Amino acid sequence: MAFLSVRNLTKRFSGLTANNDISLDVPEGSLFAVIGPNGAGKTTFFNMVSGFLAPTAGTIEFAGTDVTRMRQDKIAAMGLIRTFQLVQMFQGMSVAENVEVGCHLRTRGGVGSALVRPPWLRRQEAELRAKAHELLGFVGLGAQAKMSAELLPYGQQRLLEVARAMAAEPRLLLLDEPAAGLNAHETDALAAVIQQINARGVTVLLIEHDVGLVTRIAHRIAVLDFGCKIAEGTPDEIKRHPDVIAAYLGTETTDA
Repeated sequence: MAFLSVRNLTKRFSGLTANNDISLDVPEGSLFAVIGPNGAGKTTFFNMVSGFLAPTAGTIEFAGTDVTRMRQDKIAAMGLIRTFQLVQMFQGMSVAENVEVGCHLRTRGGVGSALVRPPWLRRQEAELRAKAHELLGFVGLGAQAKMSAELLPYGQQRLLEVARAMAAEPRLLLLDEPAAGLNAHETDALAAVIQQINARGVTVLLIEHDVGLVTRIAHRIAVLDFGCKIAEGTPDEIKRHPDVIAAYLGTETTDA
């Protein structure tokens, strides 16, 4: 059984069909990518899978549970965590504090405990700080922990967003165009982090337009064009698929 199973997913906005009858299966432990040109419907697809948009038709099943109409906070609590195409930092907070915010999906407490500050709460806060620093080291930002998050270069902000998503302990991590706006060096660093996340046992689903990144790290790729899935296969199969070449990669190919 697939870890994430999408069947006949469709989304219409008035007269516009953003996604049309998309079906795919993401195996547990895999690194699966969805690619396509701008306007192909990738982000709409992610928004439905993560609960930010309700589909017009179709079903979404995660870890054996139908989440098609489930609230996004409930889906996140199940372990399906996403990042966003536009980096969203908490202004006025340090890099480490931004990651600690991501930990709170897995913590307990309330107004009363915050006022009284019992020993278990102080231990939990210390654990959060340790976890945040571990994750920052994991993505290569350990030295920037005390820096204001908004002062990070854009590429490092992308890595910070990934660290914050990992703080929520995802079982399935959805990355929405994580390489957008990055230079080649930053993209290489990001690719290494994504592969390390997958090596930790986290299933990864990313949408991208950077074909080079995706074909380098993904186990399997689905291609969208004008809201429809036009191809699915291994990176080698996708690079040679005639519909993908015509719609996205261009009319000429060269062997790697």
